[in-house]
Amino acid sequence: QVQLVESGGGLVQPGGSLRLSCAASASRFSINVMGWYRQAPGKERELVATITSVGSTNYADSVKGRFTVSRDNAKNTWYLQMNSLKLEDTAVYYCKAHDLLYNYDYWGQGTQVTVSS
Repeated sequence: QVQLVESGGGLVQPGGSLRLSCAASASRFSINVMGWYRQAPGKERELVATITSVGSTNYADSVKGRFTVSRDNAKNTWYLQMNSLKLEDTAVYYCKAHDLLYNYDYWGQGTQVTVSS
């Protein structure tokens, strides 16, 4: 079992920046995609960004050019750098790791990001 722990959320003004971290409790060779998702009040959870084990990235159109996903394999951690934050970025952000071998998704507990003036 792999546990994911997010950190780095908080309150920030529009135009500000935050960096989220997701630390995995163990390294699994079979985890091939790590991602960030978010869920705003009254809305469904949506994809924000993903990064594969070989470093390929994918972003939602709404965050392209503002958010950057990265990973540190040595620390079993991946990150979401969020710049130029907007009010509509307010949500609970979740990290996810997909285990290809078991076709299973591990989720973190979520971290609140609030963009407000």
